[in-house]
Amino acid sequence: MDKFYNETLYRLEAEIKELEIETACPIQRIEKVIPIIILCLSEVKEYVLKNGFKNIDKEIHFFKNQKPIIVSKLIYYNAIYKIETKKPNDAKAIKKYLKEELGKLKKYFDNNLEFYKYYRTNNSFIDEKLFVRGEHDIKLSLDTIYFETDHRFSTSHDYKVAKVIANDLIQLYLEDQLNNNSKKKNNNSSTLNWTGNKTALTELIYALYSQGVFGNADIKVIAKTFESTFNINLGDFYHTFMELKSRKINRTKFLDSLRDALIKKMDEQDEK
Repeated sequence: MDKFYNETLYRLEAEIKELEIETACPIQRIEKVIPIIILCLSEVKEYVLKNGFKNIDKEIHFFKNQKPIIVSKLIYYNAIYKIETKKPNDAKAIKKYLKEELGKLKKYFDNNLEFYKYYRTNNSFIDEKLFVRGEHDIKLSLDTIYFETDHRFSTSHDYKVAKVIANDLIQLYLEDQLNNNSKKKNNNSSTLNWTGNKTALTELIYALYSQGVFGNADIKVIAKTFESTFNINLGDFYHTFMELKSRKINRTKFLDSLRDALIKKMDEQDEK
């Protein structure tokens, strides 16, 4: 099971990363990501139903540590899709909206505090009630979704683990959005916003750095300047660069598209 799961998860994360590189618009990207996660989850379910588990410990490990990783991605991307499609345009309204979304996460945390404590402190004394199929205790704060799921592939609390993981990621996303919103509000010197994806800008920054167009400036200084000028948070741009290096084909995809776009523009003007 572990070998199949690890290979499936690796393939899923690689496909998601590729979409992040190719698709600038977060909404369009998520529309492509969600079906991939659903398909992955379906493949894992098929494997579990066909092969089962060697013992209860293996079953607990899967429903406590493995399945929730995939489901959390589904919860996360679906939540971000809703957030992005409902987000207002006005900066002040955006701030209020994002804080309200953070408030929803806080409410879920407060309502499930005991489970958060159990899960985050790596307790296991009631794992057989929480992560074994066919076992459930109504007194253990069950989500309604449990009664609607396929119990051949669900336990009473594997979804709740996925929700905990996803909510942590959603919180980081919202806080990042709030931080970017504050930067835009306070930065009166630039009204330019980078509308492409972060990977594309990272590719451009490293190209300029490699060419030495900013003299001996450190890559971190260059990256921070671009972040400030174009109102964007690149996150771990070095990790992004390593992903660019690992591409099997077309490692300079964005730079190539810039060249093609410029040549096309020149050709169009020559024809006038």
